[in-house]
Amino acid sequence: QSYCHRLQHDVYFLTSTSRLNEQVVDKIVLQLNRVYPQILTNEEAEKFRNPKASLHTRLSDLLKHLQKKGDRHCQEFYRALQINAEQLFNDLPSRKILKTPDPTEIDTDKDQYMLNDRGPVFFVACFSVAAGLALFWYCCNSETQVIGRARRILGFSPIIIGRHVRNICMLYLEDISRN
Repeated sequence: QSYCHRLQHDVYFLTSTSRLNEQVVDKIVLQLNRVYPQILTNEEAEKFRNPKASLHTRLSDLLKHLQKKGDRHCQEFYRALQINAEQLFNDLPSRKILKTPDPTEIDTDKDQYMLNDRGPVFFVACFSVAAGLALFWYCCNSETQVIGRARRILGFSPIIIGRHVRNICMLYLEDISRN
């Protein structure tokens, strides 16, 4: 899609009220005047920066002038718009059309992240269940001597787990050692 065609598509959006203010339009005109190759001559730049004319008229005339000059001039306008008003540049209707994918195209990214759609809570829940089962299996195994080791670890961990949880675990370990 040519830049002139895109500009024709974006004219109404750009000239609608409160999209571009005086300062941004002046910066764009100055950049088009000073860029290499020079897009606007000094006389044209003065005409489009004339404070006697309304902003809407000056902007409409500038856009029509650029469309008559050709694709390179329109491309430089888009570059100046991106530099001086990036948020507006990103909101242009022609940019949104360029960003939307072709409906006939196959999107492989959807299949790539299929396992990742459950979120962090699901991960934490699964991890907690797995850790709990591993701890239970390790503690219930009669061949290992867990009680002494676990008591030492839990005794030094008031920072990691709360005091109430630590006390409950200690009572549970003492109860297991009596049986």
